[in-house]
Amino acid sequence: MPDAAAREAARDAAEEASAFSHPAVAPDSTAAYGDRPDQVVDFYAPRGGGSGGRAPLVAVLHGGAWRARFDRRHITPFADFLARRGFAVATVEYRRGGAEGGTAPDGEPLAGRWPETFDDTAAALDALPGLAERHLPDADPRRLVLTGHSAGGHLVLWAAARHVLPSGSPWRLPEPPALRGVVALAPLAHLGRAAELELCGGAVRQLLGTGGLFEERAAHADPAALLPTGIATTLVQGRADTVVPAEVAEAYADAAAAAGESAGLTLLDGVGHFPLIDPAADACAVVAEEIAQLAW
Repeated sequence: MPDAAAREAARDAAEEASAFSHPAVAPDSTAAYGDRPDQVVDFYAPRGGGSGGRAPLVAVLHGGAWRARFDRRHITPFADFLARRGFAVATVEYRRGGAEGGTAPDGEPLAGRWPETFDDTAAALDALPGLAERHLPDADPRRLVLTGHSAGGHLVLWAAARHVLPSGSPWRLPEPPALRGVVALAPLAHLGRAAELELCGGAVRQLLGTGGLFEERAAHADPAALLPTGIATTLVQGRADTVVPAEVAEAYADAAAAAGESAGLTLLDGVGHFPLIDPAADACAVVAEEIAQLAW
């Protein structure tokens, strides 16, 4: 067992190093959707590979356990990878925990900002079609696909479910968002299960709080509690992921089935957490194909 654990740790480290080895790719343009420094969207024009005409628009939300030290820069090589596949791409920044939200007892920056993380996600996606029309004329906002990795995967699943939020929620939409679908990558898709597993240093309980506060906020924030959505949804997950194990995605898929909805679940053998956003990894090409199936 020690040898197996050592091999697993070495694989995880190599995958993470590869994903973070690519230099950041500057966007073609940047637009603000609010007054705060983190309320911005970067745009990447399609670089070929499409079928002509305006390209489908892919909105990308980065991961990092909703913590401030992880920003959109680490997802820019993935955004560029999608742009080179013929997509128009928008990478969304949002307020996260730690910068102004303090630290946990162990010194780890707190995860997320309540309600600001959700305020920003909703505001950015509401503003996105108009911003894209002005800053990315090659994009077709009518063919919008959301994708996000890890904590960003949670946020895109949540964004696709805003029309089924509890009555009175400030983020509730009166009708389903105009999406072709969602491709969530190793997502924190089932917050209850993720909290039980104490994933990402207890990030879920830092985001939602504990006790009654957790239950109250989970009703507004947990994608697994906001089903069915009627939005085409696919989860892509590495079977060897130790950061957000496959059982979290499986728990979401089970919740969807119990609600009468089918969520696609693509499980990749021998793949951990980071290859899904690593342009050098075969798993990244699988992700692009899943997006293409919804977008084109």
